[in-house]
Amino acid sequence: MLWPKVRGFVPGPDREIVATYPYRNACPTAVWSRLFDGAKREITYAGYTNYFIWQEQPRMPERLAAKAAAGCAVRFLVGDPESEVTRRREQIEAVPLTVSTRIQITLDALSRIEGDDVKARLSDGHIALSVFRFDDEMLVTPHLANLLGHDSPLLHLRRRGSGGLFDRFAEHVEALWSEARPVPTTA
Repeated sequence: MLWPKVRGFVPGPDREIVATYPYRNACPTAVWSRLFDGAKREITYAGYTNYFIWQEQPRMPERLAAKAAAGCAVRFLVGDPESEVTRRREQIEAVPLTVSTRIQITLDALSRIEGDDVKARLSDGHIALSVFRFDDEMLVTPHLANLLGHDSPLLHLRRRGSGGLFDRFAEHVEALWSEARPVPTTA
């Protein structure tokens, strides 16, 4: 070490990186729970299917409804199950639990949440990148080639100032959200 007595904040572009995981599913479920439970202002799930959330976190519909009722903005950005982008991704993955089925599971779970406080939109612009925001922390998964989301790496970020990695990913999600389409209602 050049300066062994220097501790604490070290400036640099990586100052927002809290942790990295070689696989999304290597991030402990306790981290996901802590981030969710601690969020007061904003929760955004901008994963293409968001399917794993319903499998790995207990009572998510009730927890999401409670967060929204407490004034937390809760949003889901999911892929369009009917789009050509989704069909191409299904061919690449070639797994029995298809992308469109995983999206439909998320849309079904969201449709069962009472009230209109949990927002959802469709977008195909995030097929290769998932961003999960919890106030000033986020989990980001850049999807690799033909791998499923759980097999891709994950970055845990914490916002430390303007213009960093956190803000770059947040701006990406906001741009996608503004161009996304409403989820069609079923009669």
